Order: sequence, then structure tokens, then C-alpha cells
Amino acid sequence: MAQPPVAVPLPHRGVMDISGEDAVSFLNGITSNDVQRVNAETAIWSAFLTPQGKFLHEFMVAQAPDGALWLDCEAERLEHLRKRLSLYKLRSRATMTDRSEELAVVALLGERALGLLDLPALEGFTRPFGEGVAFTDPRLGQLGARAVLPRATMEQTLREAGFAVSDDVSAYDKLRLGLGVPDGSRDLEVERATLIESGFDELHGIDWDKGCFLGQELTARMKYRGLAKKRLVPVTIEGPMPEPGTAIRRGGKSAGTLRSAVDGVGLALMRLDQLDEGQTPDLEAGEAQLTAHKPAWGNF
Repeated sequence: MAQPPVAVPLPHRGVMDISGEDAVSFLNGITSNDVQRVNAETAIWSAFLTPQGKFLHEFMVAQAPDGALWLDCEAERLEHLRKRLSLYKLRSRATMTDRSEELAVVALLGERALGLLDLPALEGFTRPFGEGVAFTDPRLGQLGARAVLPRATMEQTLREAGFAVSDDVSAYDKLRLGLGVPDGSRDLEVERATLIESGFDELHGIDWDKGCFLGQELTARMKYRGLAKKRLVPVTIEGPMPEPGTAIRRGGKSAGTLRSAVDGVGLALMRLDQLDEGQTPDLEAGEAQLTAHKPAWGNF
């Protein structure tokens, strides 16, 4: 008998509620994706940048059952996100509230997960689920689905839907790392990473038609002038697991930097000229040998 799809609560993710009549226009004016697209059937992935176009925060945006916006964001950096967003709120009628104690973010893994939820493999497609919402991962349908649920009823809701509940976050990490998908500041260096080198364009994290957003100038220049010299890509690792931030070298020369990794697979910010060298395990990070792979969705 086939194993049921797995639901993995993600303790490193939190939930911010943004409500009020200006919530959508406020968030839309400063973040990389079109928040006006968010409704009961659509969720998005977006980023908040410095004015110079460098990464500060990434988050998913879904519509709550009461019509507010729910931001699935990094739990430990949620207060930093709230404070930085507040700098741009001005007279906007919007209230930002940390709902992490009562709401949980859950990864629902695999194609069968989408079937149980009656979700298509269409990035961002959303349906009500229990007392919360579930949506196909807005970055890549192969990642399965995501849900925001009340903690008090989360396990019951998941089990009644046919999911096995697991606390093995590495199952989620191995899947996303193998697909080359970043997750917050574990993979995106704060105030240094850019959206183009981090895959936001291909992974549906930028809307080029929505109008201005904070940091748009650098982001657009890197895209249209082809200025990206590095890209975040999946790597397989043989040998002792290096620490995040370990330098990657080829023949003694700098080739990139390792970001997050688990069980022999990771993400690395690699120089593009080193990716053209071929996919052989001749990269070194600490005492490990690495092979870099261009993700199937990568347009570079």
C-alpha cells in the first residue's frame, strides 16, 4: 500500500497578518511581486529589498479567510520585517500583526499532496483548507503545496485530509535544495544577494508589469543588461558536510560559496563561468567534493 503524502510543519517560518483597507496597495508599492493578484484563488511569492536592490526578506502572500493578507515569512526575522515595512507605511491604513503563536506554516510534499487538496500543479493556485488556506507552492509546482493553519486544529485537519504528519524538516529541505529553490536568509545573504542571481525571475517572484517597487532599478538593470555574474544553483556533496558560507574552489581558484545544505545536497552561489566548466565533481568546499547542476527551470 502506498504511503500517504507527508505534511511537514515548518518551525522556521512564521505568519504576519496585514489587514486594513490599504493593506494590498501598501504592500504592493514596495515589494517585487503584484500583491493585487492575491485573492481567494491565488497566492504569490515576493521579496522586500533595500533601496539599492539587495535582499532583505522573502515571503509568500495568501489571502486569509477573513480577507486579510497572510505573509509566510522567516519566524526569527519577522519582527525585523515588520519594522522595516513600517518605515514605508506612512499614512496607509494597514495593521501588521505577528500571528505565529496561533498559526503554523506547513509544507505538503509531493504530487499526491496536490491531489488530496484538489490543487493543480499551477504555481500559487489556492483553496480554503480547514480554518486556513492551502496553495500550490508559488515558486515551483514540483515542491507540492503549502498551508497556513491554526495550530490548535492543524494535526486534525491534516490527518483528516489524508496526510501523515512528520517533524522531519529535512524531507522538505532535501526536496527544495535538489530543485534549486532558496528559502530565506539561509540561502540569500541579507543586504548582499540580488533577485536575479537568486532565481526570483524564473521562480515567479517578480512582476515586471506591476510598476515600481523598492530596489527595482538594480533588479531590472541586472535582468535586461545581463549583469548577473553568479547564480544560486543546486550542488551534490561528497564527503564531510561543509558549513554554510564555506568557500567553493576549483583548482585553487574561487568558484562560489555554499549556502544551506542537508544530507549531501545543497545550494551554492556559483560564478557563471565556473558552471560552464561542466558537471563533474571537481569543486572543493572544505574536505568535500561538489558537483554543481543548473536547475531545470534555470534560464541561464
